[in-house]
Amino acid sequence: MGCIVCGMNENQETRIPHHDRARRRPDGPHPGIIAAVCLGLFVASLVAMAALSHGGTLSSPFSDDSADFYTRHGLAVRISAWLQLGSSVPLGIYAATMSSRLQRLGMKVPGPVIALFGGASASIMLALSAILTWTAGQDDVAALPELSRALGFIAFGTGGFAHVLGLGLLVAGIAVPSLIRHLLPTPLAWAGLVIAALCELTVLAMVIEPLQPLVPIGRFAALIWIVAAGFLMPRTRHQRNTTKETP
Repeated sequence: MGCIVCGMNENQETRIPHHDRARRRPDGPHPGIIAAVCLGLFVASLVAMAALSHGGTLSSPFSDDSADFYTRHGLAVRISAWLQLGSSVPLGIYAATMSSRLQRLGMKVPGPVIALFGGASASIMLALSAILTWTAGQDDVAALPELSRALGFIAFGTGGFAHVLGLGLLVAGIAVPSLIRHLLPTPLAWAGLVIAALCELTVLAMVIEPLQPLVPIGRFAALIWIVAAGFLMPRTRHQRNTTKETP
């Protein structure tokens, strides 16, 4: 009887179209929504910083008044760091979700693994930067200018070019296989390659201080791109083929 039931289940499974079976598998959270939450929390951290410090921003640690900012606006720094820490969580979830979806779409190439590594490292670096910034914003720490400025340098490095380097790998890991297999619109895939290259160039800010503006440019370009990619990436091979065949 058990064998008969097993045989019936196998026959029923074979009669289900492949794309219907794919739709029944758990697909995880929607990557576009997750990326939008990540971007929204990060923007909220900047807005909170400006609102609570009366229009001020946490300037580069290379400026002379960077340590003084922690002393004058400790609450703004701590709340901003809290929101940035929150932003790091959906970023890691997005990387895992998109890596899994690319593999599900038949991508047997290093791209999905590179995307997972890049997104995970970007998430960890952003979380570490948020914790360091929160620490520098504590009243007892802010009262020690040398210590708070040192923490500011580490927070800038982890949440700046180190974080953006990971974002570049995340974007490249999605854009390259999407360009080859036509998973995303071609202009979007090419834009991803350009953004990924820009993100990797931010490492030059470590040795060439005037290139620091590349960090926010690469960051926001990458975050906006992963939102678009999350909404446009097909869920199944059937959807991919349908999109490709549509004139």
